[in-house]
Amino acid sequence: MAEFNEQDFEEAYEQETNKVNAQLDEEILFAMIGDVNTGKSSTINQIIGEEVAMVGAKPGETTGIDRYIYRDKIIFADTPGLDDINNRNSQETMKFYKNADVILFFLNAAGTVLSEGEKKSFEIISKENKNILFVLNKIDAADDIPGLVSYVKQNTNNNYKVVPISSRTGENIDKLRNEILDILKKKHKEIQFARLVKEKSSIANKWIIGATGSATAVGAVPIPGSDFVPLTGIQVGLMVKLAALYEKPLSKERARELAIATITGNIGKTLFRQVVKFIPGAGSVAGGSIAGGMTMALGYAIKYAYENNIELDANSLKSLYEYFRNKDTKERV
Repeated sequence: MAEFNEQDFEEAYEQETNKVNAQLDEEILFAMIGDVNTGKSSTINQIIGEEVAMVGAKPGETTGIDRYIYRDKIIFADTPGLDDINNRNSQETMKFYKNADVILFFLNAAGTVLSEGEKKSFEIISKENKNILFVLNKIDAADDIPGLVSYVKQNTNNNYKVVPISSRTGENIDKLRNEILDILKKKHKEIQFARLVKEKSSIANKWIIGATGSATAVGAVPIPGSDFVPLTGIQVGLMVKLAALYEKPLSKERARELAIATITGNIGKTLFRQVVKFIPGAGSVAGGSIAGGMTMALGYAIKYAYENNIELDANSLKSLYEYFRNKDTKERV
């Protein structure tokens, strides 16, 4: 039986840690466009979970580009009003649109949605940057939200996501965060954004479910043992990302200890063995299901420990892992 040694784990750990550290050095620029009554400031505050931007701007108050900088790395740029798009400030404004990682295009669901002025602005901006999210705010004060969403999509060639929210009640803020994360993931910047958000639970769930899907696919690879290295990478990657999300230090030795406890079920072993020894039926649907279940249980166990200030070591992980593994098994039955 072939053995999987320390070098394989260390390579996975170094690779995933380097990915996270590279992201934490990046700045993220959000360009926001919308009238003063579309709830830009209150939406920013809801997304992050604390007051980042001043709420209550008045017409004419924003004469240039207002920047709200959160913890040095996250920059929200409130650009001039829609009527100013072609004035003398337009060159500077368009530079922000071109360089923005995400453009949040705010629409007022309780007003005139996608007016001629807004359509004109969209046409200009979309030529510079396609990373546009339409934020249909104030849905708590409007009717026929599905109809409004459909209208916006139809008038923007169905190429852009439209997220209906209420910045007043917080409705669908999680969905907006997830859409932002999807855009930032393509730019390898999602971890930087995620770790600065106060409400981390839904983000952690998104990552756990994603890793579970990847592990399930890897576990069903038809070549015996071929899934072990990628499965280790997926699980180590999930551990490192969750540690970054909750801003908890995770040393190489601790990560190794947790990975061994998860895969072998035993604490203190120095060598991993081929995954087929621990996952009966590897290379089949059953093997994929078990690999996915292992990864899901690992993710939820780590999340639970971080959110409940439990010291995470092999012993605490083992009991939490078994709890979530059994829970997953019961739900499948």
